[in-house]
Amino acid sequence: MSDLPDQLPSDPAELRAFAAALLERCASLERLLKLAKDAQFGRSSEKLDADQLQLVLEDIDQAAAALEAAEDRANRKTREKRAAERRTNRGKLPEHLPRIVETLMPGAACCPSCKGDLVEIGRDESQRLDVVPAQYRVIVTRRPKLACRACQGVVLQHAAPERLIRGGLPTERLVAHVIDAKYHWHLPLYRQAQMLATHGIAIDRSTLAFWVGYPTARMQAQRQSFGNSPGTRGIYLG
Repeated sequence: MSDLPDQLPSDPAELRAFAAALLERCASLERLLKLAKDAQFGRSSEKLDADQLQLVLEDIDQAAAALEAAEDRANRKTREKRAAERRTNRGKLPEHLPRIVETLMPGAACCPSCKGDLVEIGRDESQRLDVVPAQYRVIVTRRPKLACRACQGVVLQHAAPERLIRGGLPTERLVAHVIDAKYHWHLPLYRQAQMLATHGIAIDRSTLAFWVGYPTARMQAQRQSFGNSPGTRGIYLG
């Protein structure tokens, strides 16, 4: 974090935002100092665990970013210097990520002086990291019934595809997504239900729990059955 800018904002609203960001940063530093003292001198029950420490550090980083934003608004030179530093220090994005190229051409296609055609003599290129948010969709499975006009009682139809949860709503991908979010990313099911609700999908926590428990038990049974099958003993390593 750099020193305070040489010039404070002259606009009252910007000055208030700057002061609020500064106060928030001071409060965050005070919280970190208290937690550090508790971790060093407090009882074992009061000591800070790793997750709590990460949350505190996130709060401090956010307060520092808010203060930087206020400083950037207050001082043009500071803003330009930091922008150059961010471009230099942000690292290289992985090559395997897909690239969406946006070409921004000038509004005029001819020289404003002589009206002659313009030719490209170079270009500036920059990159930003983007994300496509999770998209929920509905898989509609249609199974037409085909009948013979000449033969009575002849009706053909494709068999219904097997589902991970018999008679259930989710696809295998969605079940895997819920399980991964719960166990890999430690996202509780009630929060996942809240996230689904923001997309207009009303699925409660107990239903998500069923999605996790039912296929898990089914897969465990299949694994046990596989391990006990003739000719497979000594092969199964689950």
